Amino acid sequence: MGVSEELEELLDHLGRTTRLSRVEAARAVSEVLAFFSESTEEFVVRRHAELQQQELDNAQIYGRIAAELRRRRVAPPELSERQIRRMIYG
Repeated sequence: MGVSEELEELLDHLGRTTRLSRVEAARAVSEVLAFFSESTEEFVVRRHAELQQQELDNAQIYGRIAAELRRRRVAPPELSERQIRRMIYG
């Protein structure tokens, strides 16, 4: 079974088991796949920006990002605060 066949099967399943239209189901699946395909660096940069908007300071942000990375579906090797900072600021 190919990827497109599996996607079609998933969309059919979502159509039967939810109130989502096929277009809505396809968009939701696309968003989930994009979320889980995000690289570690993309995740770190995105979360840093989101947490800055909550007015957290960098020390709080770095610790929180490190903890969140450990809970990712495919967790990367543990990163130091310095490694996180370098991903954000280069």
